[in-house]
Amino acid sequence: MGYFLFGFIIFLGLIILVTGIFTVKQQTAAVVERFGKFQSIRNSGLHLKIPLVDRIAGRINLRIQQLDVIVETKTKDDVFVRLKISVQFKVLQAKIYDAFYKLENPQDQITSYVFDVVRAEVPKMKLDNVFERKDDIANAVKAELNDAMIDYGYDIIKTLVTDIDPDVQVKAAMNRINASEREKVAAEFEAEAERIKIVAKARAEAESKRLQGQGIADQRREIARGLEESVDVLNNVGINSQEASALIVVTQHYDTLQSIGEETNSNLILLPNSPQAGSDMLNNMIASFTASNQIGEEMKKQNKLKGITPKKRNKPTPPKQNPDDNDPEYRSEE
Repeated sequence: MGYFLFGFIIFLGLIILVTGIFTVKQQTAAVVERFGKFQSIRNSGLHLKIPLVDRIAGRINLRIQQLDVIVETKTKDDVFVRLKISVQFKVLQAKIYDAFYKLENPQDQITSYVFDVVRAEVPKMKLDNVFERKDDIANAVKAELNDAMIDYGYDIIKTLVTDIDPDVQVKAAMNRINASEREKVAAEFEAEAERIKIVAKARAEAESKRLQGQGIADQRREIARGLEESVDVLNNVGINSQEASALIVVTQHYDTLQSIGEETNSNLILLPNSPQAGSDMLNNMIASFTASNQIGEEMKKQNKLKGITPKKRNKPTPPKQNPDDNDPEYRSEE
């Protein structure tokens, strides 16, 4: 009988030891009740409680927690959009009692406040402003939650708008607008590059034409100088200027025929090209020069008969009251 009682005492002691000793993890608090009434809050470490009298009503996590809330609402320009709000919160060390006993489900409470704030702020903004002012939305959510949750022992650390997801059709339209804008910018750059090429090409062509014209002018100047020297040489041997000019032209004509004959792949045909053509050309040019001189002399005689001298040929002057016959300006030949 004594052994049985001793064994029972030892067994009872073990039960009391097992049920009366408990541990609390780091960043965790345990709420102890005695007969259903709050008794104490135990922080991390090893603790004792009275078996069958005290019980652990619950444990509170003191670490920072995150709650993701997805809210669907409408913007000012009637676009439905889904926002993902991430709320980071923790239980205040000094208000563990309030956090445990005042709220049945703190996550649902936080979610309700997030919905209320987002659906009050976003309808005031257009879709573009929602993207630009997402920090304002997050700050508004944090301010509202802090005012509401501080009385329940919860501290709101940070609120973040982590995602903004408009309707699928709206996103497709935005992508098309974006693509059009980028194509417009690309077209402007391409047009500017093409304009630069055209301007550079035009400047190069203008410079080429200028140099080409200068070369032609120099060439003609040298040709004229050579012709002048040739005329002087021919004048020295008794050939007048008209005959010399005609002879030079005929000589150039035959030189051209010779150059054409040397080019085997040339398709140029010079007309006339008969042997008699050179003689006809020379005679025609001499006759043309002679007729031109005769016409010039005749015009001079007619001008003299009209009383016009070369100095006043195109500017007739009214006669003087007593013209002097010796004045060359008003002398007329009979």
